[in-house]
Amino acid sequence: MKPHILLSLCPLALAACATLPQPSAAPAAPPRIGQLDSAQVGVQGLVSAADPRAAEAGAEMLRLGGSATDAAIATMLALTVVEPQSSGIGGGGFLLMGDAAGNVDTIDGRETAPAAATGDWFMRGGKPMEFADAQPGGKSVGVPGSMRLVALAHRSHGKLAWKTLFGPAIRLARNGFAVTPRLNHALSDGVATGGFDAAARAIFYDSAGTPRAVGTTIRNPALATTLERIAARGAGDFYSGANAREIASKVSAAPHNPAPMTVADITAYDAKARPAVCGSYRGYRICGMGPPSSGATTVQAILGQLERFDLKALGPQSPVAWHLIAESERLAYADREKYLADGDFIKVPVAGLTDPSYLAQRGELISPDRTLALVQPGTPPGARLIMGAAGKTPEEHGTSHFVVVDRSGNSASYTSTIESAFGSGIMVGGYYLNNELTDFSFVPDVGGIPVANRVEGGKRPRSSMSPTLIYGPDGKLKLALGAAGGATIIVQVAKAIIGVIDWGLPAQQAIALPVLFAPGGNTVMVEKDSALEAMIPALKALGHADVQSRPMPLKANAIERVGDRWVGAADPRSEGAAVAQ
Repeated sequence: MKPHILLSLCPLALAACATLPQPSAAPAAPPRIGQLDSAQVGVQGLVSAADPRAAEAGAEMLRLGGSATDAAIATMLALTVVEPQSSGIGGGGFLLMGDAAGNVDTIDGRETAPAAATGDWFMRGGKPMEFADAQPGGKSVGVPGSMRLVALAHRSHGKLAWKTLFGPAIRLARNGFAVTPRLNHALSDGVATGGFDAAARAIFYDSAGTPRAVGTTIRNPALATTLERIAARGAGDFYSGANAREIASKVSAAPHNPAPMTVADITAYDAKARPAVCGSYRGYRICGMGPPSSGATTVQAILGQLERFDLKALGPQSPVAWHLIAESERLAYADREKYLADGDFIKVPVAGLTDPSYLAQRGELISPDRTLALVQPGTPPGARLIMGAAGKTPEEHGTSHFVVVDRSGNSASYTSTIESAFGSGIMVGGYYLNNELTDFSFVPDVGGIPVANRVEGGKRPRSSMSPTLIYGPDGKLKLALGAAGGATIIVQVAKAIIGVIDWGLPAQQAIALPVLFAPGGNTVMVEKDSALEAMIPALKALGHADVQSRPMPLKANAIERVGDRWVGAADPRSEGAAVAQ
């Protein structure tokens, strides 16, 4: 297991907790990896995010009397500035908002394909494009959803003035922020996309094309101006006028993979309120995001299929426990691949996929002493015969998750993304545009049968984002949770839930547990340099013939209720932190 960041928890009384200094004209300093506390304790409000400067932006809103939703919006805007490789206003996301009574609202801000998109969008010469070729440039860009998402959330759950939420992000962009090791690594590793656009190169690279060094102050006046304009005029300014024209122009005239996107595509975008998808696991109520996210259904499938096994008795050191988790993941991902897509285009059998009887039936296929030779999708109640495509799970580093709880017990669990590191590489107004359309199936049909997640105009690509809220047997919020890391998001969340509920671990330790990823087929991947590597022989003895040790782009954040306190948690693999109100 990788070493954990030591927790230095402040006293229970919030007044005794040291808070971060208020933002000033000085550039915001970078996180110090391995030296920052990754958790704080609060009795009123708390924010946990992938960057402490963004978490502080959210905490500032809580101190001003804002709601959890206000704080989540401010955090997202700040991440646009300080974590440009991962998320922001050029992408989209999913937001869960819960109140103290356990009511959960969800908003779908997933990007959409332009009207001109068709099933062969990513086909070239009769063959699907390689991901590395499809990612940069115009063809991968979906109409961004973030600003419509937060505008809808603010109308229904906000307390502070709209323009107030933009203050911290504007200061960070205008006054400057210091380059972190993670940003520097992303710039070094992703020169092709990070420096794809001349405007981006001027901000993040020197004249020789070298990424700005760790600690270097970055200022992004173009982004500050964009944020100031939206703060003054509202979210509609993003989807009309000069900003919409520049998005359409840059996508349509991109030097690589130009694609037809119009101002009308952008103007027509709307975020949508969706019903939460809730299920149960060992007496806990688990709520997540429905289609086009595959998060809630797949997390609940993994858990529901395991409920008949005594994971608590096995414990996290048991290879059998991880074998059972691997088998459940294989079954859950098989159903995900076949049935999950945008529910506005495809009838997704959500109720059937999360039906306890169906999951118990699927769980009966799992054996503690042997591996399934062949994993196939099941037939959940309400399913139609739609063939899923051969799955692709490209690694991505362009997602961020953050969670908030406010003094009234309201919560927000928000996953925001631009897909791969720096998205499409195209920059508009100081922010990167996403490459979310690569989450569609590149193959439109299999054997003449349409693929559920094929590309279609106006459609939202399937996502693995899994913002989650968990309520205890007492009906009170127990855990707000989510992660970043492509298709591994689902297993990171499921693993953390097992860690808290089955193994009795604090959320910080549950997040830090190593990750096992078995997304179908016969391949099992375990996190490199983790305790799971030592279990590879035991996993092979249980029948997993292909067990590989791989580095994974893992990054999770959570807030947990412990008695009358909120305890924040951030992935020790990341630069994340929790900040108390």
